[in-house]
Amino acid sequence: MIRSSLQRFAQSFIGGICNMSRELSAEFIGTFTLVTAVCGAALFSAPSAGLIAVAFAVGLSVVAMAYAVGSISGGHFNPAVTCGLVAAGRFEAGKAIPYIIAQVIGGLAAAAIFYVILQGAPAAGKWNTFFAVSNTYGGSGFTMLSAGLIEVVITALFVLVIVSVTSPRAPAGFAPLAIGLALVLFHLVAIPVSNASLNPARSTATAVFGGAAALGSLWLFWVAPIVGGIIGGVIGKWLHAEYVSGPVNP
Repeated sequence: MIRSSLQRFAQSFIGGICNMSRELSAEFIGTFTLVTAVCGAALFSAPSAGLIAVAFAVGLSVVAMAYAVGSISGGHFNPAVTCGLVAAGRFEAGKAIPYIIAQVIGGLAAAAIFYVILQGAPAAGKWNTFFAVSNTYGGSGFTMLSAGLIEVVITALFVLVIVSVTSPRAPAGFAPLAIGLALVLFHLVAIPVSNASLNPARSTATAVFGGAAALGSLWLFWVAPIVGGIIGGVIGKWLHAEYVSGPVNP
């Protein structure tokens, strides 16, 4: 009985993924582009241009991909956003796991390419390492509490922005700009503290190539952004009075 139930679940899960191929491809491409921005700017531009380069690269990548493929998948590119939109009643819970898998694979693919590129960097150049661009806590950096708290807060605010600017009452056509600029803002705030995750897929991508210390910190950058995303989704749902049964007056 258990075996047949597992088989039915597997068939249903695989069938669902096949039916979502365009959406999952869009999430893969969008997250790939986002992590490309993180790795390219943080590894090669940040040592000379500073954190502003990273913040704007990430924000602009989300603006571009939200306009490019957002109409296909909704433009999440981030497990915390997916979970937050589920909490806000904006996204089907049954689609969340395939979306998150596609996002993580997209991020890992981008980081792998930049890992290869970094191996060919001139020895005399000024470049960051994958550990330096990973999300970590402790050691010579901020404590676990500080890093976790800022990630919860900024991710909650980020998801609140997403829920708000995609509301039917928001001005049409401007959501990607608002979301991208919010991401720039939150990166400027959080890079000095936690290297600004807001995104477990981004954190996973750099941690895999950042060594044992980065992998040891990774759990926090799954838990804190997802908790923050859910908080932001719940607040956004309440603010905009949106429920599964439709809009109601608070």
